[in-house]
Amino acid sequence: MSELDTLIQLLAKLPGLGPRSARRAALHLIKRRESLMRPLATALAQAAEAIRRCSVCGNLDTLDPCAICRDPKRESTAICVVEDLADLWALERTGAFGGRYHVLGGTLSALDGVGPEDLTIDRLVARIRPGQELILALNATVEGQTTAHYIADRLAGSGVKLSRLAQGVPIGGELDYLDDGTLTAALNTRRAL
Repeated sequence: MSELDTLIQLLAKLPGLGPRSARRAALHLIKRRESLMRPLATALAQAAEAIRRCSVCGNLDTLDPCAICRDPKRESTAICVVEDLADLWALERTGAFGGRYHVLGGTLSALDGVGPEDLTIDRLVARIRPGQELILALNATVEGQTTAHYIADRLAGSGVKLSRLAQGVPIGGELDYLDDGTLTAALNTRRAL
């Protein structure tokens, strides 16, 4: 297999790129080898070496703990629980939340064989304290709701205030695809479980 075929196949594995889009992207990169392809290759190599998961919340950063966890201006009394990094980034984009986060790494799914031990639920339970608010900002899918109920059951009687995102997030919707206004409204009007 040629280097070009390998490049196209790897690009096709990216979300939103099929084989045709990958061929167009590869051609664009090759045409702009010096101004785009080489700097991109360098940036990818540097990112692969430098970026790591935050040991506290699961965010990505070059330092551990991440910038959000290190920020003394952020509220330590509220933790927003999200499924994955795209959801954290979507909420951060709104500027509506000034607390901390916890990335679960997915949702519970019996069909896919994902159980509580496959997510960071134990780390979440270990880091929360009585009196804190836990905002369950999980996608409005069956798996998201199942995960929210599981976490609520685990924390029953712990003294933690549980809430979830309010209306504005459609059933079956995913946070990463929602506009900033909808996310802000959903976060500001969250309600207790």
